[in-house]
Amino acid sequence: MNLFTFTDHDSIEGSEKFRNLPDFFVSAELTCRMPSGTEAHIGVYDVTEQQHNQLLRRRGDLISLLMYLTERRIFFSINHVFSSVTGKRVAEDFAWFQEYFPAFEAQNSLMLESANRYAARLAKRWNKISIGGSDAHALPSAGTAYTEVPGARDKEEFFAGLRNGIGRAAGESGSFRKLTRDVFLIAAEMMREKSWTALLAPLGALIPAITYLNYYQEKRFGRHWAREIFGESESQQKSRWMAAPHPATEEFI
Repeated sequence: MNLFTFTDHDSIEGSEKFRNLPDFFVSAELTCRMPSGTEAHIGVYDVTEQQHNQLLRRRGDLISLLMYLTERRIFFSINHVFSSVTGKRVAEDFAWFQEYFPAFEAQNSLMLESANRYAARLAKRWNKISIGGSDAHALPSAGTAYTEVPGARDKEEFFAGLRNGIGRAAGESGSFRKLTRDVFLIAAEMMREKSWTALLAPLGALIPAITYLNYYQEKRFGRHWAREIFGESESQQKSRWMAAPHPATEEFI
């Protein structure tokens, strides 16, 4: 059986037309303020509209947010830990991730392979649940990373399996090519919906340069925090990862 969900940023409006489908559940990705002043993206899964509104009110106060999520047994994760997409990170943030977050996004189809590798290893080290997500902003990327729970027959068994440690993250990682393609597709769709934006088309020539700079920044950010946490270089990290056994693909949900 397959389940699916959307995790739009701080919104569940995109779920309206799907929420009555038996294989769909409502989720979101909250932009939250850490006690250190940095930002983090927190995935919250299978929430009601009322719960979502309460979560939005608490996203500026991490302690209040965590208490609400825990009291109501809402499944949640810290997303793209080794990415600079939310800006700077400090060591204190990782202490919060270790102590209070049950799940890590360990496979994101738009994050670099190295960032996913670091997240997967950290999740294993800290005994966290690993999940996957496509983080798609263009249709070709949708569903290219996901979470598997072998044998789960419905949503309840899916989340029970995750909490019991029998799920795993799977799918693709991101790349310069993939990100550049998606940005071009987003720009094309924007021009289709709002014809005046076609005037900006010449700026499209800058997209590969911009996405390459992003790619370079992501590599630097991931390497820095991998060294801080694991005390190893990227080459040592990759050698360790390649030497580790990886489970075969199984039925996913």
